[in-house]
Parts: sequence; C-alpha cells; structure tokens
Amino acid sequence: MSSLVSALLRQQQQITAVDRFSNWHDQSHGRDEERYSESFPSLELKPGQQLAFEVDMDACTGCKSCVTACHQMNDLDPGEVWRNVGRLHGGTAAAPVQLTVTASCHHCLDPACMRGCPVGAYKKDAITGIVEHLDDVCIGCQYCTLTCPYDVPVFNADRGIVRKCDMCASRLSAGEDTACVQGCPNDAISIRPVDVAQVLEECEAGSLVPGAPAAHHTYSTTRYVSKKPMPRNLLPADYYTVRPQHSHPSLVVFLALSQLAVGVFFLAAVLSVSPLALCIGAAAGVLGVGASLFHLGRPMYAYRVMAGLRTSWLSREALAFGAFAGLVVAGTGLTLVAPGYRLIGPTIITAASLGVVGLVCSALLYAATERPLWRAPATIVRFCATAVALGGAAIGVSTSAPGVVFLLIPAAVFVELVADVSVLLHLRDRHNSPLRRSASLIAGPLRTWAQVRVLLAVIGGIVLPLTVGAPAAPVTLAGLLVVALISRHLFFVAVSAPRMPGRATA
Repeated sequence: MSSLVSALLRQQQQITAVDRFSNWHDQSHGRDEERYSESFPSLELKPGQQLAFEVDMDACTGCKSCVTACHQMNDLDPGEVWRNVGRLHGGTAAAPVQLTVTASCHHCLDPACMRGCPVGAYKKDAITGIVEHLDDVCIGCQYCTLTCPYDVPVFNADRGIVRKCDMCASRLSAGEDTACVQGCPNDAISIRPVDVAQVLEECEAGSLVPGAPAAHHTYSTTRYVSKKPMPRNLLPADYYTVRPQHSHPSLVVFLALSQLAVGVFFLAAVLSVSPLALCIGAAAGVLGVGASLFHLGRPMYAYRVMAGLRTSWLSREALAFGAFAGLVVAGTGLTLVAPGYRLIGPTIITAASLGVVGLVCSALLYAATERPLWRAPATIVRFCATAVALGGAAIGVSTSAPGVVFLLIPAAVFVELVADVSVLLHLRDRHNSPLRRSASLIAGPLRTWAQVRVLLAVIGGIVLPLTVGAPAAPVTLAGLLVVALISRHLFFVAVSAPRMPGRATA
C-alpha cells in the first residue's frame, strides 16, 4: 500500500506543460516579451525564402491550446475552426507509438485554393509567402474547399464567405507572434524561414505526415519534426473512418437540369425535334443556372466569377452556361414566334456547342480537385450519359419524336450504370484507397440511395423505352430526372476527400 501511495504522490508532483507555462508566466514579472521574442521569426528573409510553420510532434501534447488561442485572437465565429489537432497511431503492443499533429493552413508554394479561385480572393505575399484570403472579394462559391488537398478553407455560412488562417500576418507585421505559437504552452509550434528549393525537394519525397495527401500537389511548406522512430504502420487515428461528404443540393439541381438542357439541344442540333422539347430544355437550362446561384454565399456578387477565366474552370463553366442559357431561350423563342426564320438552326447549333463546352468544364472543375472518384474521363462519361438520357427522354415526350431516341436512352443509362458499378469493384482493394472509401460509402451508409437509383434507372431508362416507347416518355423523363438528381447527390456525398489527420471530413 505504501508503495502505491508513494507512486501516486510522485505522479501528482509531475506538473503538466500547461502548469509549467503558467508557473513561468507568474514568475516572469511582466517580461513576457523575452519569451516570445526567442521564437519570433525574422521578417528579413533572404531571396528564395518564405515563412512556414514548424511543428515539433514530440513536444505537442494535444492540449488544443493552439486551437483555442487561434479562435480567440482571430475572433472566430462559433463553430469556426482554423487549426485542428489529430493523432497518429502505430508501433506494436510492446512498443506503441503515438504522435500528435496540429495543422492549419500550410501556405503552399503553389496554393490550389488560389489557383482555382474564380474571383481572385487569394493572394500570396511576395516577401513572406503567406497565403491570405480576401474576405471582401470572396463570393462564397466554396470551390477552394474542394481544391485544397488539406481541407483548410472553412465556409462560414453566416458571413457567406470562406475564411482561413493567414499566419496572423497583421500580428507578425506589428512584432507579435502568431496566436497558435503564443498559445502553445510547450513551444511545439514555431515559425521559421524555409528555403523554397529545399521545400520543393522535400515535397517530392512524400507526404507531410503518414496518411496526409501527397505534399507535391501544392508544395506545402509546413515541417513536422520528431526524434521518435517512425514505424511503417503509423497512420491517422481516423484513417479507416468514412463519412458522407456535404451534398451541395444547389449544385445537384444545377448539374441535373443543365445536363438535361444540354442533352435536348445537342440532340436538337442533329435531329428534328418538337418545340415542346425545346421548351423543356430551355426551362431546364434557365432553372439550372438559377439554382447554381443558391450555392453562393453572396449571390449578389456572382458577376465577379468572370475574373478567373484564365485559371479557373469554374469561371469557364459559368461563362459557357451563362451564354448557353441565353441562346437556348433565344432559339426556343424564335422557334415559337418565327418557325421559318433562317437563324434558328445556327442558334440551336451554337447553343448546343456551348452546352457541351459547359458540360466538359463542369467535369474538369471537379477533376481539378484530384479526387479519384472525380477523375476527368469517368466524370465526362457520367455527365454526357446523363445528358443524352435526359435529353432523349425530353424529346420522346413529343408524339413526333424520332424512334432512335428510344434506343439512345437505354444505351446512355447502361453506360452510366457501368461507370457506377466499376466503383464498387474497388471494395476488393487491399489498400484503403480513396476509391475503396467511396465504394464503402455507396455499399454502406448510402446503399438505399444507390439501390433506388439503379431500380429507377433500369425500369424508367431501359425497360420502358424499349418496351413501351413514346406513350411512357413522360414517366421515363420524370424517372430519369430523379435518377440524375440521386446520381449527382451520390457524386458529392460518396467522394473521399483528402485531409490531414484529425480533420472533421472523411
């Protein structure tokens, strides 16, 4: 008993890192600047250098003081987090290893957030290398939340914009250290100058930490150091956890309706279709473009999206579909009021061409996020198949519809089903790859959605067009529209998003 009491007393006398910092602070007699100045980085950088975070994983205890300090000193809103803390587990039962990973923006050499932003709401400081977000420019399109491989930008629904860590640039310029550095009681975080050439070499070697996305995608500058041996099985604690992603309902509606419209006018450019089909396509195109505005946090500034035409696929998609919507309305109107007007054909052909361009831009803007489920070839096939199936069903509503459309519909539906089933084949992967994660979601939490989609697609998109034909066209169109909505819903929620250990998304 005495030995147990002695052991407990010794344990009680071992103060934590927080206690040590508190004791030092109480004994410093107001000389806090001496402690902080020791870790404060020099802003006089040499050519070819920039500032970067350095994290000592041996010193980090996971207390989340950095998270709290960041939240308080940056006056973040409730639920808004710019810094996260995760854990790496590995080793053996005899020699277990656990390391703590604190992560924020990595202020990359080639920031994907800045590269894909359609409005230029990001800038990289030419001297310090800090990547800052311009809140007053942001329109809340949230595309940067998809392009960033580290899941750094955070959408603030109340403000209608995205925000992120700027390395407390204003504090650095005023001679103050960053919030996370000052808040860490164990000096686990510091800011150091790094050589750009060295960062490029290190990023080619692999990831920042086990389980993190490959560093060469954006050339992250953050350095994680540890003196502990790194076992081969060291992985994030949540490595095998999969969760559905955000569904983006406005984008689901936009994609389904815009693809319906593109399908109608593409087929109208090569087949003789009725004015009713053109009206359905025009209405879908206008409603689809309108639905996309509801995705923006600040839709009144949607016009700013044209600023990124040189670098952003989102800007190109917006331009293509904006022009497409105008031409489909013009072409349909001319067909109704002046059936013999000679410019009707060229207008429809131009609209169809712009629609196809917009559809490809839609696929490429998701492929640019480098998520395997959204790879360009598979995404283009899915989007084109949906467009042909929905366009054929809309044209089939007319009693004068060409018979070939009732063969195109099942063919397109079959192609998309094959593309979707190919994802499920990755359930057999030994490696916990992103596509296996997506397959696990589709076969698990999202199974009901997937089953309903397949059932409706087979009945409405294959059986009815081949057996009933034109009389069932309205039912086929309604069923395939539901299928398209479910397909685009699964497109978003089943994707496996890259992340740092401990991030909230899967």
